[in-house]
Amino acid sequence: MLRIQYGYWLIAAFLVYTGGRNLREGQVWRGAFWLLLGALFGGGDYVLAQQAAGNVLPAQVAGGAVIALALLAPRLHRHPQAETGDTERRLQSATRLGHKLFVPALMIPLVTLLVALFGAHLSIAGHAVFATPQMTLTGLVVACVVALFAASRVARVPVHQGLGEGRRLLDAIGWAALLPLLLAALGEVFTQSGVGAAIAALANAILPSGSALACLLVFALGMVLFTVIMGNAFAAFPVMMAGIGLPLLVKQYGANPAILGSMGMLCGYCGTLVTPMAADYNLVPAALLELRNPYGVIRAQWWSAVGIFSVTVVMMWLLVFR
Repeated sequence: MLRIQYGYWLIAAFLVYTGGRNLREGQVWRGAFWLLLGALFGGGDYVLAQQAAGNVLPAQVAGGAVIALALLAPRLHRHPQAETGDTERRLQSATRLGHKLFVPALMIPLVTLLVALFGAHLSIAGHAVFATPQMTLTGLVVACVVALFAASRVARVPVHQGLGEGRRLLDAIGWAALLPLLLAALGEVFTQSGVGAAIAALANAILPSGSALACLLVFALGMVLFTVIMGNAFAAFPVMMAGIGLPLLVKQYGANPAILGSMGMLCGYCGTLVTPMAADYNLVPAALLELRNPYGVIRAQWWSAVGIFSVTVVMMWLLVFR
């Protein structure tokens, strides 16, 4: 039975491979960073099991490892990556392959969707192929493995070259590759620490009584601001809904929760377009495209964020209180 834990172990193996290659090339700090992260991915289940059994020492060691990652991160200076081939040869290869280049990329969402829809019905000799918990994430791991072999077949290169390119890109991205993980944890920390309640108290203190428009503007701007801070609208959403959306807009002013939620998330996405904290959207593409300016993606799309946000706020005001 395929479980999400196998995916974490696979990620751990790739991180260890990346760290080992860096150590062999004399990149000590970079190698230590990826090896330490690989150990955290590989030992996560053990830490949780020990914590459930009442042994807090492994969790403390894991916490120390996270602090060590933060100390190592500033030493991961971006360094020039060796080109895998001259520009002319790469252009010739792209011309030869044509639209086949999209096949590996399209395999990822396709296989993930198939597993999400039909994975629960797959079995071998009466045994389920996929574990029910987090089946979609397990399908995503399987899809990435399938895409790796598909890319090897399409480009007619050995699989280990794909691993080498993955390592090169991971080094180019550096510590920013951890931002999605850290920001997801930050959103949960904000929710559990009562930030939503604090925002509710602050809103009640400063907002003019009876002004639904002022409350709506604060909600929309808060979604953008918290998304900029945390890099993820999904992390900002529970904070703003708990602080302003539900207690004020829905209960006090009678806002439609479905419209408020959907359009509030769209406001949050506008924050995603303008923040480097959303590394997977804004910094990673710049690294993959080898742009001279790492913030080139943000510079190209900030005006879209402003326009979408303005229209969304107007539409919210027209629709949410109907």
